[in-house]
Amino acid sequence: MKLENKVVVVTGANGGIGEVLVKALLDKGAAKVYAAARTTAAVAELVQQHGGRVVAVQLDITDPSSVAAAAEQCRDLDLLINNAGVNRCAWFMAPTAMESAREEMEVNYFGTLGMCRAFAPLLASRGGGAIVNVCSIIGLVNLPVNGTYCASKAAGHSLLQGLRAELAARNILVVGVYPGPVDTKMTAGQEMPKTTPDQVAAAIVRGLENGDEDIFPDPMSQGVHLGLEKNPKQVEKEFAAMIPG
Repeated sequence: MKLENKVVVVTGANGGIGEVLVKALLDKGAAKVYAAARTTAAVAELVQQHGGRVVAVQLDITDPSSVAAAAEQCRDLDLLINNAGVNRCAWFMAPTAMESAREEMEVNYFGTLGMCRAFAPLLASRGGGAIVNVCSIIGLVNLPVNGTYCASKAAGHSLLQGLRAELAARNILVVGVYPGPVDTKMTAGQEMPKTTPDQVAAAIVRGLENGDEDIFPDPMSQGVHLGLEKNPKQVEKEFAAMIPG
């Protein structure tokens, strides 16, 4: 997909990946980027930096009325990037696991599903386009210390597969992005190797230009992906061994 002169919607545009993704799209010649966040104030700096090429959109992806209003505002889109997400870093037996799991599913699965349902018809009416969902490599194998988040991202992976089949006839490409740990506020305080938001954004842009359906943007995610292709049970055991103690 050529990004030059395209109109793009990016959710979670105030986050670590979202903000640099907006800039990367503009650098590739996107005509306009709708920068969506819970408050327009959160993306005010992006709008100020890029003038009319960035338009602020107030959006809570868990609120159907907010999603509908955003869809009405962004009817001229060519590409939707579902980047908004939440991670409460809970294991399944944690005291807060039920609350964390419900919130993560509400945002990462139901919110993303609602966005796809609202925006896919707009893309179809314009002859097609693309939807990119930022998932996670631990949506493909569970990291038990972060189990509830992994489950929500596993649901997101299944959503991707189903949408890809449903929307193919409408000329809509559905792309999954599966990063490992990224150095953002979401992983602050966690001691582990992390890739940068810039590397993830660059991989997304490159993957879109290449027409890739699945994007593994960093060495960790690429290694896990290869492991899952060769021996998924071994990868599961390796991740299970990461439980402290």
